Order: sequence, then C-alpha cells, then structure tokens
Amino acid sequence: MDFGSKRIGLAVGESAFGVVSPKGSLAASGSLEKDARAIDLEARRQAAEEIAVGLPLDAQGGDTPMAVVCRRLAERLTELGWRVRLVDERLTSVEAESAMARAGLKASQAKRRKDAEAAARILDRLFAEGGHGEA
Repeated sequence: MDFGSKRIGLAVGESAFGVVSPKGSLAASGSLEKDARAIDLEARRQAAEEIAVGLPLDAQGGDTPMAVVCRRLAERLTELGWRVRLVDERLTSVEAESAMARAGLKASQAKRRKDAEAAARILDRLFAEGGHGEA
C-alpha cells in the first residue's frame, strides 16, 4: 500500500507469479488507528497473507516525517496480527504517473488511479527483491 495523508493506495499481488494489480484507494481518516482497521478489513477481504507498506525515504535513505508515520502504521497492523513488510517507495509515484501517461490516460483518470498505481509499484519492488523488505 501507498499511505498518504489524503488517500491510501492499494494493490494486491501474487508473489509466486510476480503478478500485481492496483485495487483503488481508501480515504485516509487522519487517525492511524482507524486507517489500520480499514486496511485490516480490506486485506481480509482480499484474502491477503501479508501487507507491504511503502516507506517514503529521503534521497539518502533516511526516514522522512511520513516514513515515521508509516512505521507507526506498520506497528498498528502488526498488532492486528499482520506480517508487515516495509518497502522503499522512493519515486514510485513518479513511476506510476509516467506509466499512466505512456498508457494515454487523461489527467483526471490518472489522478484517481495514481495512489493504487504507486501501491502496485511498491509490490513490484518487493517481488523484485525476492519478497524481502524490512519485516
């Protein structure tokens, strides 16, 4: 997932085959507890086995303020019983925007899909690393 202050981009994937699909987004509530419960519900609905959380690091690989928030969210999801992987998400939104532009999506379509597409890029990275992220 691609966690943001306004939207939470979602994607699902099958690691055995490396197949990833964007799945829309949830509205962020402003409360990590509420957002964790909403993510928990959606992950259960999708029959997920684990959750990948994008970690927005700075150019040097250090935590940004949002990375700290994402780490806290990952802790909440772990408390709910999930195995959580933190995945470096640097430039995934840029990659998603570029891919949608190449696909010919209109700006209004791309805006609605950007968060889910970024979440798909996060899963792609996790699968490319052999399923390894920070646990």
